Amino acid sequence: MEPAVLRDDMVDSLEHEAKAVVRSDTVGLAMREVPREEFVDEERAAYADTAHRSHGTRVLAPSTAARLLEALAPTEGDEVLVVGAGVGYTAAVLAEIVGPRRVHAIDITRQLVFEARSNLASAGYSEVLVDCRDGAEGLAEYAPFDRILVEAAAVEPPERLVRQLADDGQLAMPLGAGQQSLTVVEPDGSQEPLGGVAFAPLLVEGEQAGAVERNRTAREERERADQAAQRRAGWEHDWIDWD
Repeated sequence: MEPAVLRDDMVDSLEHEAKAVVRSDTVGLAMREVPREEFVDEERAAYADTAHRSHGTRVLAPSTAARLLEALAPTEGDEVLVVGAGVGYTAAVLAEIVGPRRVHAIDITRQLVFEARSNLASAGYSEVLVDCRDGAEGLAEYAPFDRILVEAAAVEPPERLVRQLADDGQLAMPLGAGQQSLTVVEPDGSQEPLGGVAFAPLLVEGEQAGAVERNRTAREERERADQAAQRRAGWEHDWIDWD
C-alpha cells in the first residue's frame, strides 16, 4: 500500500472519536504530509499506533506524538524548540506547521543527533537545526521561543527552558515522577495539566546513552543496595552457621 494512503489511514484513526487525539486541522494536515517511514525502519510499522525502539531511544507512537503536538498548539511562523530530538519525527511535523528554518531540536545523545539529522534530510526537512545539547539548558542563543516541546519527563519544568520562552510563549512537557501528566507551562510558571502520560526522565550530562553510566538512578540504586548489604546485622546473613 502506498505510504500516503497509510498516512491518511493513520491520521483518520487518530481523529476518530475512539482516540480523538488529533483535534486540529493544523496537526492533522501536518501529520498527513510527513513521511513517517523515513523515521521508522519498517514501513508498515511506521503507521501502526505503537511505540518503537531505535538507537537506544523510544520512537513515540503516533497517538502520543499527536497529544504532544496538540498540547503545544504551534502556529505558522512560531519559533520552536524540541528538547529530545530522538529520531526527528516530531520535529518534522512541526517543520510542516511553522517552517523548517523555525524548528530547533536538541538531544543529549550524539548518535541520536546524527540519526535525526539524517532522517530529517531524507524526509525533506534538512533545514531543521539539530544540535547535541543538555536538554535542561535549552538553546539560549536562539531564544526566545514561541513554543518549547520537551519529550522527556521532569518533576518541575527546567528553569532555563522557561526563561527561554517568549512573553506569550508556552512549554509542553510531561511533569511528575511516579505519576506524570502532560502539562502546558506558561512563562509566569502557571501550569495546566492535560492528562496522564508515561515518559522516560529528562537526562543530564553523564546519563546519556553511550556514556560510561547511562542512568544515574540505576547506578545509585546499585550503590545503595551494596551499602545496605554491608550494613546487615550478623543474624541476617543466612550464610553464617551460628551452630
